Amino acid sequence: MMKKFLFFLVFTTLNSLMAQGEKVETVYFEFDKYAIDQFQENKILEFVKKADTSKIESIQIYGYCDDRGSNDYNYKLSENRVSTVRTLLTNNGFNKNKIVIIEGRGRVIIKNDEVENLMDVRTKNRRVDLLIVKKNTFGKGIYNSIQEKHSIGDRIYFEKIYFNLGSSVISKQSEEELDKIVAILQKKPTLEFEIRGHVCCTPSYYEDAIDQKTRERKLSVNRAKAVFHYLISKNINSLRMSYRGSGNKFPLGMGEALDRRVEFLITKI
Repeated sequence: MMKKFLFFLVFTTLNSLMAQGEKVETVYFEFDKYAIDQFQENKILEFVKKADTSKIESIQIYGYCDDRGSNDYNYKLSENRVSTVRTLLTNNGFNKNKIVIIEGRGRVIIKNDEVENLMDVRTKNRRVDLLIVKKNTFGKGIYNSIQEKHSIGDRIYFEKIYFNLGSSVISKQSEEELDKIVAILQKKPTLEFEIRGHVCCTPSYYEDAIDQKTRERKLSVNRAKAVFHYLISKNINSLRMSYRGSGNKFPLGMGEALDRRVEFLITKI
């Protein structure tokens, strides 16, 4: 009984660290393979057939391996498994723009002497999980796009505005998304907001990360500042905006990429 409890505790802890989305499908792989059989492929096809994309904001794909083999090899294998599933989705009509996270997570470590039915556990760890985030289901006052009506204190996170690790440079993809936001802001001239920058992947004893360009430990500030200046360059009045860094205090739990982000906090409507 104690062995079962220990496994349950490890498994629950691992899953609590997964994205804050709803797991909708899991497909399984043979040992050391990243191609899937017809039965597993049919599960993906059935998901695509039934998915109401009008109600889905984004989908996340996470790949795993069992505990055998080296870390590097298994990370690559898990990435290949994710790639297989992503290709199946897009080749069968699923909107590729809604796939925002594709991440191979490598091995699921277990302790052989604490797990019953070891082979069964390993089989279940050779998998890819699909999670969805439904539109505007992030909690009260938290959105993923600018709405028709807002309240002061609303938070908006933009899943397509994020940064490379250690960088405050706005990517081309982020510029394209910001240009869409500019068009909306121009139609809402009274809306005022604070731009908040975030970082990932820093030890808990640091509140912020180092910006590779400036070598200063204020990466989240620089990310917010970069967006602030970009919006100014597009003729958004600076008096409508302010910026600050939030460091690593508010992870989304949706993968490291989405923690390298900026959010808007509505301050006046």
